[in-house]
Amino acid sequence: MSSQDSQDIETATTAIIESAPDTKTRRYDRQLRLWATTGQSALESSRILLISGSATSTSILKNLVLPGIGHFTILDHAKVSHSDAGNNFFLEGYNSIGKSRAEEAVQLLSELNDGVEGRADTRTLESILESHPEWITSFTIVIAHNLDHTLLNKLSVLLWKDSKYPPLVVVRSAGFLADFYIQFHEHTIIESHSETSPSLRIDKPFPALKEHALSLEFDKMDSTEHGHVPYVVILVRALEDWKKSHGGSPPTSYEERQQFKKGIREMKVKDDEENFDEAEAQAYRCWTETKIPSEITTLFSDPALSTEAMDSNRSPFFHLLAALKEYTENSDTHTLPLTSTLPDMNDFTKREAEEEKQIFKSYLRVPVDDGMVDSFVKNAHALVVLRGKPWGTFDEDKAALVESLSTMPKETCIHLSLSALSLLQASDTSVSPSAESIRAKIQSIVGQSTELPVEADDAIEEIARAPFSELPNTAAFLGGMVAQEVIKMVTKQYVPVKGYCVIDLIETWTGTIGA
Repeated sequence: MSSQDSQDIETATTAIIESAPDTKTRRYDRQLRLWATTGQSALESSRILLISGSATSTSILKNLVLPGIGHFTILDHAKVSHSDAGNNFFLEGYNSIGKSRAEEAVQLLSELNDGVEGRADTRTLESILESHPEWITSFTIVIAHNLDHTLLNKLSVLLWKDSKYPPLVVVRSAGFLADFYIQFHEHTIIESHSETSPSLRIDKPFPALKEHALSLEFDKMDSTEHGHVPYVVILVRALEDWKKSHGGSPPTSYEERQQFKKGIREMKVKDDEENFDEAEAQAYRCWTETKIPSEITTLFSDPALSTEAMDSNRSPFFHLLAALKEYTENSDTHTLPLTSTLPDMNDFTKREAEEEKQIFKSYLRVPVDDGMVDSFVKNAHALVVLRGKPWGTFDEDKAALVESLSTMPKETCIHLSLSALSLLQASDTSVSPSAESIRAKIQSIVGQSTELPVEADDAIEEIARAPFSELPNTAAFLGGMVAQEVIKMVTKQYVPVKGYCVIDLIETWTGTIGA
């Protein structure tokens, strides 16, 4: 081996060592693949308030502490009971009995991730709502589990007063049944991670791509070059050739489309050319007109884009959306900006994508971070805007409840049973709710003239059997589900549950109502 070869190997090895991921990247490697550095940064700057140190609450926090939220506070003035010691894995068992539940839970939860700050607060929620409500609104998101009905209403009203106040996640459980709801004013999502890929614009190729496709001489290529022509180029060329002999129209009938695919197969020089197989599989893109997705077209009519709203709206999202609307109206193709994600075409399309992005940026009326602009253009085909309702709105709408009982009886009956339990506990905490009292309370919620479906029997019986029971498996399941939705809200990635997510761990299913 020559000295030069030794040097090259040494240099290469050194480069690998120097580029090795840091401790944080290694720790969070798997989740970085899900929500990237932007999502991780949002998590690390978040401050979570969790009201109650119950087994369910600590299970939720476990699944937030591990991925690395910035800070959490457990607000709970209760002492650890014998039942707490038996069902909460984040207490020291018998040794924790009689001690502060919040302080005991924070101690063990903090051990899961030394990069997360944890704090216990033993004040009562009632006193804070009366004297320091601004303290609650300083958090990124607030989570409450099995909170007293009266206090929950006060908390909900406080956090709904201003759209800048944090979302509220309400979690309720009893035995094997549970539901949760996220109260928020407005939630915008750029990185929804939609399974729908952006349009390749085969039927409306940009000039450089069309010129390149038409310039290729397939019959003069060697077998290696022929087998590496990107399928996008093959489709553009095949479509242009087809249009020349069919009056400028793409294949329309079934017979024409089969003939078009046959033409692609006949372009192959070897049987194992996967690029031509892929072109045949993707041939439908040639006769599918490139349009702006209907969901995005609907967003272009959003009231937030009105002149009056834009003058006062500081959200970069809606300024980007307004620019996108203007871009599509003025674009020659009336399509969304190109992204540099065409299969096997990154280098070739990069210049065109950059040019279109610069045109898009010219329509922006306010400064927006370049990283956000890049992300917006890349995900312009799958933008999402959600608008929520205050907690409890669904239970006040008798017509909506009656309709839900007829279309989704199981989910609605479980939700109503949990609502009835909450109302009964608020009126008299000394008496354990019976099946009769739960049924009567449900009837008062939906109206005496509404007949409850047979599915109500199972839900009522389970709630009556274990109205105050917090089972470890239910807590663990809720911990994962609720934490997942909280992460979606904090990172503004993926689409969170809208409405009441109902969980039945007897029959092991979930459903959503009241959206």
